[in-house]
Amino acid sequence: MTAMIPATRAGLLSPGPFVAMTGLSVALTLLALPGLWLDGRLLADDAPVWAKPLKFSVSFVVLFVTLAMVADRMPQPRREGRALRLCASLIGAAFMAELTYIFLQAGRAEASHFNLSTPFHDLMYTLMGVGAVTIVLGVAAVGWLAARDPASRLAPGVRAGVFWGLSIGALPVLITAGYLGAQQGHHVGLHPADGATVPLFGWSLAVGDLRPAHFLALHAMQVLPLAGLWFDRAGKGAADEAATVRRVRLVALAWFALTLAVFAQAVAGRPLLPL
Repeated sequence: MTAMIPATRAGLLSPGPFVAMTGLSVALTLLALPGLWLDGRLLADDAPVWAKPLKFSVSFVVLFVTLAMVADRMPQPRREGRALRLCASLIGAAFMAELTYIFLQAGRAEASHFNLSTPFHDLMYTLMGVGAVTIVLGVAAVGWLAARDPASRLAPGVRAGVFWGLSIGALPVLITAGYLGAQQGHHVGLHPADGATVPLFGWSLAVGDLRPAHFLALHAMQVLPLAGLWFDRAGKGAADEAATVRRVRLVALAWFALTLAVFAQAVAGRPLLPL
């Protein structure tokens, strides 16, 4: 997606709220990273206490880089308009609230997710769900604003990728996240203590795991604009624009079908890759 970034005098993204959020997410990543080596405490599921803060910080780096690149391609009136400022404010507020609680819980060696042990933790888990929905809908609105503005400096394929990845992609994100949040854990079935997992990600290879489908849903917002960029560069001119958009739509439908298939497999209690 680097081709989506306009060349400024400094050769960098124009300043904006999503650039600031990216910087903050990077700082939080660097804050959480040493904890994996310096803090040996574990949660009840044997996960290092700083694993979740690190994963969320990195995930937000990717999200905010994407949003910064998309927003930077909007015309200045739209970029400085009330609608985008409102989206950025809501996303930023929800992001700060979620990461504050996740880091606080890590410092206390307590789980932030699926923790309903007290009325306070129950309330905070509910508020985290509200925050997550706010972020997803805010991202969808940013994608809509960029893709539907004819003045946005987006090639046809990237424009279609932004629309399908950020706006239409909000639906599978909400489906997978909503089901995941309503469960008492990531697994569908009892994951054995010595059960195989996917390296780095920790996804179960012994029972159903809802996280892979959620991962696929989330990253449609990067995969589909990148697919659009690829098709734009492969095209030979204006005559190929309609074909480029059709190809992006086909990739989007295939990606969402894969996401829902992985999700259905997990709900049925079957592991991602049965061993």
